[in-house]
Amino acid sequence: MLVFIDESGDAGFKLAKGSSPIFAAAMTIFHSHDAARRTSAIICDLRERTRVKPEFKFSKLSDANRDAFFEAVRVCDFRVRAIVVEKKKLYSPHLITVKESFYRFFVKSMMKFDNGVLKDATVVIDGSGERTFRNDLKAYLRRQMAPGAIKDVRFKDSRSDPLVQLSDMCVGAIARSFRVERKDRDRWRDMLQSKIDDVWEFK
Repeated sequence: MLVFIDESGDAGFKLAKGSSPIFAAAMTIFHSHDAARRTSAIICDLRERTRVKPEFKFSKLSDANRDAFFEAVRVCDFRVRAIVVEKKKLYSPHLITVKESFYRFFVKSMMKFDNGVLKDATVVIDGSGERTFRNDLKAYLRRQMAPGAIKDVRFKDSRSDPLVQLSDMCVGAIARSFRVERKDRDRWRDMLQSKIDDVWEFK
C-alpha cells in the first residue's frame, strides 16, 4: 500500500492578517504499486500536454488546467481520505500557538481514524520543512499509529513526485469546497467525488 499526503492552508492563527481560515490534509491511497505507476504516468503525460511547469499545484493552476487534471485522473484507481479544520472553531492553546504540534496532531488524526484502511503502508509526505521537523514527524507518527499500519514514512519534494502533486490537487479541491464565499467552491470536489471515502470535518 502506498499513501501520499499533502495539506492545504497553513498552521497560523492570525486570521485577520492573512492566515488561511481553513486547514486541510488529505491522503491519496493506492492499494497496488501498479495502480500508482499508471496514475503517475497519466499525470506526467498530462503535464507534458498542458505544459504545466514545474508541477501541478491546485493554488497556482488555471481553472482549465484544474478541469483537465481531474478529468485525466478520473480513470485512475486511488481513494482519498481527508480532514478539514475551520480554525475559528479551535480553542486548544497548544494547537493554536505551536505550529508543529498543530500539523502533527491533524495529520496523525487523519491517519489514525482511517476506518482500518492503512495496513503496512509506505507513507510519502510532501518534503517541505526543516530536517529536524521531518524526523520528529516521522517518529511521532510511528509512535501514534497502531502496529502494522505503517511500514515506512518518507518525504519527497512535490516537484519531483506526481503522486504528491495528486494529493495537493485533491486536498486543494476539498479545501476549496469549504470556502463559502467562492462561487466555484464545489466545482473540483464534484469532479473528485467518486474517489472520496471520507472528509472529516474536525469539531
